[in-house]
Amino acid sequence: MKRVAFLVPYPLDESPSQRFRFEQYFSVLRNHEIHYTVYPFLNEKGWSVLYARGKFMQKLWHLVRGFVLRILHVFYTGRADFVFIHREAAPLGPPIFEWVIAKLFRKKIIYDFDDAIWMTDNVQESTFTRFLRHRSKVSSICKWSYRVSCGNTYLCTYAKHFSENVVLNPTTIDTEAIHNPTGYPAKPASQFVEIGWTGSHSTLKYLKSIENVLRNIEEKFKNVKVIVIANREPDLGLHSVEFIPWQKKTEAEDLHKIDIGIMPLPDDEWTKGKCGFKALQYMAMGIPAVASPVGVNPLIVDHEKTGFLATTDEEWFHYLSELITNPQLRKNLGASGREKVIQHYSVISNASNFLSLFK
Repeated sequence: MKRVAFLVPYPLDESPSQRFRFEQYFSVLRNHEIHYTVYPFLNEKGWSVLYARGKFMQKLWHLVRGFVLRILHVFYTGRADFVFIHREAAPLGPPIFEWVIAKLFRKKIIYDFDDAIWMTDNVQESTFTRFLRHRSKVSSICKWSYRVSCGNTYLCTYAKHFSENVVLNPTTIDTEAIHNPTGYPAKPASQFVEIGWTGSHSTLKYLKSIENVLRNIEEKFKNVKVIVIANREPDLGLHSVEFIPWQKKTEAEDLHKIDIGIMPLPDDEWTKGKCGFKALQYMAMGIPAVASPVGVNPLIVDHEKTGFLATTDEEWFHYLSELITNPQLRKNLGASGREKVIQHYSVISNASNFLSLFK
C-alpha cells in the first residue's frame, strides 16, 4: 500500500481549489489502495477569519499556529511514499519545509498548482508583502519535485523550465454526484432569463469589467436578471442584481437557477494561468457559457458549439442578446457543454491521469 501525505493550505471541504484539484479524488485513491493523510496549514477557525476584514491578532495567532504545526507535519511525512504539496507548504517565507522534505528526508514531492502563483495580480502590493510572500520559491519547489501537477498548459510551460516531470492535470468536476442538473428539481417556469456569475471576492473585479454591458442588457431586455453567487456582495450599478451568498452545500443547486453563465477576464499574464473553473461549472450544469478567450478558456468553450467567446463589449452584448432571445440555442449549447465536460474535464475522465502522479 502506498502512502501519501497531503500538505495543503486550507482545511478540508472548504477551498474550491483543493476540492476540485484533489479532494474529490480521495475515493479514487482509496479504491486503488493508496492511503492518504491530510495536513492543513489552517484549521476551520483560521480559514473563517482569513478573508475577514480586521481581526489582525486572530490572523496572526492562526499563522503562528500553522507554522508550529507545519514543523510537526514535516516529520510526519517521514512515513509517506509521496508528499503532495498544493501551492505551497507555508504562505510566507522561503521554501524551507519543501527543501527539508526533498533534500533531507528525500521524499518524492508532487507539487500541484492551478494559478500563476509565481506572480500576483495585486498591482498595489507593497514591497514588504512581496518579500514576505517570497513567490520566487515556486521555481525552486518545481526543481525539487518528483512530479509537478499543473492545471493548464500555460502553467505547464512555466514548470517545464525547472522540471522534466510535468503533468497536465486539469481542474475537474464531479459530473455525477454534484454538478449534475438531473439531481436537482427542474427549474420552474419564469418570465425572467437569468445571467449568472459565480466566484470569490478576489475575482469580482473581473465581473465589474462588463458592468456597462450588463447595464445595456437590462435596459434592452426587461425580462433579464443578473445573479451573483459569491462570498461577498458585489458593487454593481445594476437594477436587477440578485446576490446569493456562496455556500458549499448549495453551490450546484444555486447554479441550477441561472440560464447563462458568464466568465469575463482581462488578458494578462496572471489570468493566463486561470484554469477555466467557472466555465466548467456552468457547462457541467448544462448552462451555456460566455467567456473571454483568455488562457485555457478557448480550449474549454468551443465557440458557437458549447458557448461563446467574447472580447469586446459589442461581442459580449451580441452573444448575450442571442442567448436571451433564443431558448433552444441555450438548451443546445448547454447540452453540448455538459457532454464536453464529461468527456474531458470530469473526475471520471481524469482519474487515471491523477493516479499517474503516484507511480
